[in-house]
Amino acid sequence: MVTASVKWQKEVYPAVEIDTSQPPYVFKCQLYDLTGVPPERQKIMVKGGLLKDDADWSKVGVKEGQRLMMMGTADEIVKAPEKGPVFVEDMPEEEQVVNLGHSAGLFNLGNTCYMNSTVQCLHSVPELKSALTEYNQLVKSNDLDHSSHLLTTATRDLFNDLHKNVKPVAPMQFWMVLRKKYPQFGQQSNGAFMQQDAEECWTQLLYTLSQSLKSPSSSEGPDIVKTLFGIEFDNRIHCAESGEESTETETVYSLKCHISQEVNHLHEGLKRGLKSELEKASPSLGRSAVYVKDSRINGLPRYLTIQFVRFFWKRESNQKAKILRKVDYPLSLDVYDLCSDNLRKKLEGPRKVLRDTEGKKAGLKTSAKTSVSTDGDTKMTEAEESSSGSGEASKSASQESVLLEKEQQLTGIYDLVAVLTHKGRSADSGHYVAWVKQENGKWVQFDDDNPIPQREEDITKLSGGGDWHMAYICMYKARIVPM
Repeated sequence: MVTASVKWQKEVYPAVEIDTSQPPYVFKCQLYDLTGVPPERQKIMVKGGLLKDDADWSKVGVKEGQRLMMMGTADEIVKAPEKGPVFVEDMPEEEQVVNLGHSAGLFNLGNTCYMNSTVQCLHSVPELKSALTEYNQLVKSNDLDHSSHLLTTATRDLFNDLHKNVKPVAPMQFWMVLRKKYPQFGQQSNGAFMQQDAEECWTQLLYTLSQSLKSPSSSEGPDIVKTLFGIEFDNRIHCAESGEESTETETVYSLKCHISQEVNHLHEGLKRGLKSELEKASPSLGRSAVYVKDSRINGLPRYLTIQFVRFFWKRESNQKAKILRKVDYPLSLDVYDLCSDNLRKKLEGPRKVLRDTEGKKAGLKTSAKTSVSTDGDTKMTEAEESSSGSGEASKSASQESVLLEKEQQLTGIYDLVAVLTHKGRSADSGHYVAWVKQENGKWVQFDDDNPIPQREEDITKLSGGGDWHMAYICMYKARIVPM
């Protein structure tokens, strides 16, 4: 790390830290935050000419305390006219965000699309944003390590930057802290940072937040991240050979859709994932034996995360290979038949209320039932579509409680709100993109720093079958009813 001063026009920035392990483009992103001059407009004078985005710092020879000269014009701030109509460009950035209906994109700092897409998906959860806003140094748990605290505050600050800005944000601090907490994301090859697996980034970030946002005392309330994303399983483990049987409970933060030649639809893959075989020592046989593990969901979250298990380790090439098979997924998912008998009984009341409410809205008799296809897709009436789309989205974030209130009950029915896709043949290469449903009910594709509006009917076409973007992680939001 080298500290230098930077002179730009009449301004002098006396202590700008340069991380020489990162490409100069990252340094330019830092200067963009300070000056408002986009990296592509910056001309920085160094020994031998202008500083290039991919230059080798060791050859540039920047010394401690050296003064660098930068030229370039910042983005113009359009002033609102004294009279006449007010255009979008004339509004403060916070108002522009509201007017555009989506938040800012994220600069790619060098193969960081896996990180950008993960952040954009999780940023769409208003309850998580609220919990992070309330997090500060004072509420830090005594047993929380410092790197987890730093990653949590960096996540909070990055979420705030995305919320307030229209122009792309450089996630410098977040990326530096993420690599410090989880060094695997700092792996390099030939002097450049390597592409990483977005699912690993998603899992590690959620794990950190589950530790840092946990109440210091269990009496103060349930675990926020567990309430929002945790899935509780009841597992029955039995051995046909010895007759041994045991039960256990576990909490996971995503369901797995296992892909094989027989799986054409998400619901089929989820069902297959509930039954698995494992080999372990048998006390009665005195040797290893095969056990069958049968699982049922006994507790549902507010947001259901599903990972398509598309990657496997290929010994011949020594890398993660990708399963390109097309697997369809719905805009609305019913997981009732994946639940335990106990949970099904709890869901029956709320599901009847939902059917009656939506039936009335659609002008049907209250006895009419929401039809559910055998593969678990909810066939929605127009009223249901509006309640799960722009109607529900119109609620402000302040109305969305971080934790489910006692009066609000889950139904087992979920609506798609985010898709993280991968394009390419390997998890450690290719390109990741986030497709996120906004508060106004419209979909936006976040391709790093480039947000692009999308049609809802195109979202379910990201199901695979070729080299185009295909769903890797889907996030569904629970449809709830007052009780």
